[in-house]
Amino acid sequence: MSSTSWHARIECGKEVGAGFLVSARQLLTCAHVIRWSEREPVTVTFPGRPDWGPLSAAVAVHGGWREGGADRGDLAVLELDREVPLTPAVFAQPGAEHGTDPRAPSPELIAYGFPKGYDEGTLASYRALPGPLISDEWVQLEALTAHGQPLAGGFSGAAVTLGDGTVVGMVSAVAGGRDVRVGRMLPVEVMARYWAGLGELVPTPGHRADALRRLYTLVRRAGTTLPDCDPNRLYASAMDPFDPQPEQSFASLWAAAAYVQWEVPDPAAVTRFADRLQELLREPPAPAAAWSPIVVEIGHSGAGGDQVTVEVSAYRDGHRRPVGASRLPRTAVRGYVQDRMDDAFAQLDPDAEELLTFVLPREWLNEPVARWECGPEDPTPLGCAYPLVVTDRSRHRGGRLRHQLAKKWRALDGSTGAPPHRVDCGTRERPAGLRKRLRDDAELAGFAAPPGTAGEHFEVGLNVPVPVLVWPRTGCPGHDPGGPCAGTDFLDRLAETVTGVPPAELPRLIRELRETADAADDPDAHWAHQAQLLWDDPRCFPEPTACLHSPV
Repeated sequence: MSSTSWHARIECGKEVGAGFLVSARQLLTCAHVIRWSEREPVTVTFPGRPDWGPLSAAVAVHGGWREGGADRGDLAVLELDREVPLTPAVFAQPGAEHGTDPRAPSPELIAYGFPKGYDEGTLASYRALPGPLISDEWVQLEALTAHGQPLAGGFSGAAVTLGDGTVVGMVSAVAGGRDVRVGRMLPVEVMARYWAGLGELVPTPGHRADALRRLYTLVRRAGTTLPDCDPNRLYASAMDPFDPQPEQSFASLWAAAAYVQWEVPDPAAVTRFADRLQELLREPPAPAAAWSPIVVEIGHSGAGGDQVTVEVSAYRDGHRRPVGASRLPRTAVRGYVQDRMDDAFAQLDPDAEELLTFVLPREWLNEPVARWECGPEDPTPLGCAYPLVVTDRSRHRGGRLRHQLAKKWRALDGSTGAPPHRVDCGTRERPAGLRKRLRDDAELAGFAAPPGTAGEHFEVGLNVPVPVLVWPRTGCPGHDPGGPCAGTDFLDRLAETVTGVPPAELPRLIRELRETADAADDPDAHWAHQAQLLWDDPRCFPEPTACLHSPV
């Protein structure tokens, strides 16, 4: 590591500083060296290759430094206009500037800078003072002798190296006077706060180099294939309950990966984070609307016709979190659900898109759960306050239909919303014909009458992988042939409203329609007032749907 080929001189307007190559096109320097880059070009020269002349560079990353000497984030990443055939710098482990033996003096550190009169560069010899970081940001440097080269202007951005040439930090502040031979450097672990790309370049105690390479390779892949991946949810889903929680949200996957590397004590966390990211890269895209369901599942208890089991749970980061489970008489279900709803909402991520999902026995599918009040002190119907859907319990638990539905939803992710397949009032279509029609290409089936009236035709809709079923809960009271029909009008209005709306957005649309109907002078006259929406995307419920526990 005796070569100086990766050391660079940086010039931007009147400012001259140093930098060092970390990849075929990227260099590190101080942000204050390129402070004029918005109006002045940035040029880079390599003293070891004077035949190349000046190279153009652009600022790729800025650490956030502004103007003050005590401002943090005095780091910038420059990107050359072309790759250069030089071996980049190699980093030492964090803390190497203090040596391995706390009883021995700190090792000699070398900086390669470009003070006035030394365009080819010169060396300065310093050591790191023991003790804590200044303001948790800087290591203080002190000259080894009173006669050597001081850290003057032109050293800002210079790599600080050990005797073997490995980099322990970067000069960020120089002496304030002629006789003052001190300075400051950003150590590598602090530099990594401002550019997560350093994570895979710096050897980290406790972490294998191959594990870090794998982690950052996956992060790069995710940047192009999972642009909407939420780093905060990914961190929460990959970490153990006792792992540290960040004080601020992660701005990017790079930031989350760097936090796992530098701040989580358990070295296995890097592997867990990488494994979870790899799962996401292999999984199909998430639904267009990334719902966080609150699930109310009602089933037969086996303890009498009036007794049912009720389980309330919430999904967060792909995991089902139980809120409550009980056996109740049917008349007590509404109150129990109202009592547990606040607890369920407390389990959701603060930015989650809630989706109330009632998993009901087949004979309950027409239950007016969307009209249930939010609570004793809030008469707002649940279906007006939140997106609310129902689904059939046997369909929700059936592995065959869940598999088929998952395939259907993947095919629908790019759909712009097809017209509904109509099942009109009093249809004479044979159930077998309807089954074929719905199985072939139906995204949404609209019924003119509720399950009890539609009968066998409605059963067909439940038993084929149609992702969405919609019907009027109150049904059609009957009509003269050729006369007006409430069910026909319902289907006409449904087609006008949902055509062109992606299936993943239908829960939100139906909620808006329910609220509009409820606010009308005559709510019952609005076609959507009693609309019931069966909507079931298995990707929203990734865990097995076995009972949380038996309340019997």
